[in-house]
Amino acid sequence: MLRRQLTSRSTEKNISINSAYRSTEQGATLIVVLLFLVLIMLAGVIAVRQSNTDLKIATSDQINTVLLQSSDSANQKLEMMLNGSPASAEYKDATSAAGVFGYFLLDDNNAGNEFIYCFNPRTKKYLTANATVKAPSGGLVNSLNNGICDHTTADGYTSARQTVMTQMSVTTTPPNPNAERFGHVVIGKEIEDRTSKRYKFDIRATSALPAYNEPKVGNSKCFEKTSIKLNVITGNTSLSECLLAASTPSKMLYEQADVENVSSSTVCTPFGRGSLDSKCVLSPPNP
Repeated sequence: MLRRQLTSRSTEKNISINSAYRSTEQGATLIVVLLFLVLIMLAGVIAVRQSNTDLKIATSDQINTVLLQSSDSANQKLEMMLNGSPASAEYKDATSAAGVFGYFLLDDNNAGNEFIYCFNPRTKKYLTANATVKAPSGGLVNSLNNGICDHTTADGYTSARQTVMTQMSVTTTPPNPNAERFGHVVIGKEIEDRTSKRYKFDIRATSALPAYNEPKVGNSKCFEKTSIKLNVITGNTSLSECLLAASTPSKMLYEQADVENVSSSTVCTPFGRGSLDSKCVLSPPNP
């Protein structure tokens, strides 16, 4: 009888130990699985955040490229008009008294004004009739106020896609007291002649994407503001500052351009050595 009791107790003790070991093993497995689940979740969150960051960087780069190309296209348009053939209609328009450059070249009283127009290659926006002219104080000159870009109209955009709009600001560069003496004079010209002067222009091309955010802060429309920080009235903001406050993607491209009259000459062939150019033949006197 004694042996049976001892054997029975020993068996019961072994069964109890095995049951406790299995319970501990199952608990450790659950903890390991949970840890793996947490790690997988963390890896997924990190991957999603990294993807969003990459997408934002790519989008920002694309926006910057589009804005830069639009501003550069507006500047190239001015260069092509001024460096083109003097017989072309665009050259004559730009250098006429109503043109973006002729407005300054033909009247020294306009030197301090700001010539603003909305760049649209499909229309002639570089003439005073379609421009806004501001005085340094911020007021309008001769009530000219047709050059402000309007994001609600198709003509305010650079293309028919109505994605980007570019507003141009052209002014003469303020005189520099440290500039080279007679540096503004064109070589080979009489100094008293108006055409002997070399003019330097400040050109600011500001492009924006109104589709992202309306270019407006409260009741103030950003494109109605000046692009020149020195002309900003106290308590007001410039065009770039307003677009930044409105969270409208924008980019300003600034460049300086030298404009001067270049003399052209005609080589006349001496008599008897070839055909003469018509410009080298004296017209007969009137009878």
